[in-house]
Amino acid sequence: MDLTTVHQGSKKRKLKRRVARGIGSGQGKTGGRGAKGQFASAGARLPGITFVGGQTPFFRRVPKRGFSNGTFTKHYNIVNVGDIDLLFQEGEEVTPETLKTKGLAKKVADGVRILGNGEITKKLAFTANYFSKSAVAKIEAKGGTATLIPPPKKPVRNKMKPRPPKA
Repeated sequence: MDLTTVHQGSKKRKLKRRVARGIGSGQGKTGGRGAKGQFASAGARLPGITFVGGQTPFFRRVPKRGFSNGTFTKHYNIVNVGDIDLLFQEGEEVTPETLKTKGLAKKVADGVRILGNGEITKKLAFTANYFSKSAVAKIEAKGGTATLIPPPKKPVRNKMKPRPPKA
């Protein structure tokens, strides 16, 4: 064997299959699309994932009653006191930003909730959106502080237009 016969029998560059370019190509005439029908033309609109044939679509069959508050619910990162105790040093400040940098509050959320699972052995200054009663008791027992982040103020809407002054 020598270098002139190494690549013999293998194509270095396989050409793209050219569909519908004459009968001699093997994919000629209808171009692999069969004869006539909805899918034969180039501009055919294929049915979506929710299409169920001629029957009434599932979304139209399901009754649509009621109301969901799901769009208004808040999602919080939940962190336990025991996990914080492992990663923070004595006297450090525990805020949502520091929890994110240490990898305890990774998800995109509306705030942080501190729960009382685990034990705390250090004096730490906590700042969060919510504290459980057991978490506050454990934090304050070690001389730490638990500061609440106030929720955003609700907008004051004037539902009645001010009356024009009388002339």
